[in-house]
Amino acid sequence: MSDGHQARHGAGLRLARQARGLSQQQLAMMAGVSRQAISRIESGASDPSLRVAFTLASALGMTIEELFGAGEPVDPVLARPVTPLGGQGARVTLAPVGDGYVALPLQGGTASRGGFLPAGGLTATPGGNREQSRKVRPIAPPRPTLVAAGCDPALPLLEVPLALLDPPVAFSWWPCPSQEALRLAAAGLVHVAGTHLRGPGSEYNVGPAAQLLPQGGQVIGFCSWQEGLVLSPELADGIAGVGDATRRGLRLVNREPGAEARSVLDRELASAGIDASQLPGYTTQVTGHLEVAAAIAAGLADAGIASEPAALAYGLAFLPLTAEHFDLVLPAEHAGTREVQSLLKVLSSVWLLAQLASLPGYDPARCGEQIAALPPRPQRAPRTLAQHSSQPRPDHKK
Repeated sequence: MSDGHQARHGAGLRLARQARGLSQQQLAMMAGVSRQAISRIESGASDPSLRVAFTLASALGMTIEELFGAGEPVDPVLARPVTPLGGQGARVTLAPVGDGYVALPLQGGTASRGGFLPAGGLTATPGGNREQSRKVRPIAPPRPTLVAAGCDPALPLLEVPLALLDPPVAFSWWPCPSQEALRLAAAGLVHVAGTHLRGPGSEYNVGPAAQLLPQGGQVIGFCSWQEGLVLSPELADGIAGVGDATRRGLRLVNREPGAEARSVLDRELASAGIDASQLPGYTTQVTGHLEVAAAIAAGLADAGIASEPAALAYGLAFLPLTAEHFDLVLPAEHAGTREVQSLLKVLSSVWLLAQLASLPGYDPARCGEQIAALPPRPQRAPRTLAQHSSQPRPDHKK
C-alpha cells in the first residue's frame, strides 16, 4: 500500500476518533488492539490489516468504507466453508466467526429470498471439500454478522432488530437440519444453532446439545409449535395419521437425515409397522418446513411432515403429531462476542415478540428464556506410564 493511502487512512481514523471524544488508549481498549497500533495507523506509518480495520470500524460504529474509504481491491482471506463451495468465482456470504472467517455459499435455496441476496465475496481458488479452508476475495469488507444455522423459517426475523442496534449487526442464516446445525456449532462455524431435537422422554434440545457440544454453552428458548402430517386439503378426508396416508398410497416428500421431522415420520411408520423403503417419495429430501409445504402445494407430493406454521402459510391441511420446542444453542466459545450479546438483547425486543406471535401456529412464550446451561464435558486424561505399567500383562507362556 502506498504512503498516500496510509496517510489518508490515518487521517480518517484520527478524525473519527476525535469526533467521538476518544483517546487513542480508549479506542484501543474498545477495539482490542494496542495503543501503539492506533498511533502507527494514524501517523501513516502502517496500514491496518483487514481484521484490525474491521474491529476499529466496529468500535466506532462505522463501516470500513466509511472509516477508511473504498481503497484498493482487498486481498483474499482464508475462510472455512460450512459446506463444499463451488469453483473459483462462486458467490458467498463472508462473515467473521471466532478468530477467522466462514463462507456460506449463495446457491440453490440459499441464493435468494424472493430475489438474489448480496454476496460478501467470491471464492478465489478452485473447489475443495468442506474441511478445507478456501481463499475468498471480499467484495466488501466483512461486517459483524450473527451466523445462525437451523430449519426454522422464523429465524430471519432476527435480521431487523439486529440491524437497528447501535452499532448494527448483520444476520446470515444457513438453513439445515437440527443435527447439522449442532455439528456446525461444535466446529466453530456458526454463532448459534437452532434445534428441535427430542432427547430422552419428552425433553427437547438440552440432551442432544450437551452430547454434540463438548465445550458447553447455553440453550435459549425461541418458540414452540406443533409438528405433524401436512396434506393437500382435497386428500385429507379419512386421513387420521401417517398409517392412513401410506395405505392410501399418497406420495411423500421427506426431510434430510438428521432432521427431527424425518425422525417423527420414522417413529410413526415404525409404530404402524410400515416398511419405509416401500413408500413412494420416502427417499426425497428437501431442506426446511416451508419447502415441504411448498412441494405439496405445487402438487409435487401429497403429504409430508412439517410444522403447523408451514402448513398454514400454504393453506394446507394439518394433523398434529407432537408439540415441539425450537431453541437456540449458543456455544460457550462465542458467549462473550458482540454478535451473541446482540442476539440476547434482541430476543426480548417487543418487535420480535410481536412478529413471532403474528405467525399462525407460533408460540413465543419462551423466547429469550434461558432453558439450560451446558457445562463442558470433562476430557478423559491420558493414561500415565505408571498406569500403563500397572495393567496385567498377558501371559505369553500360555
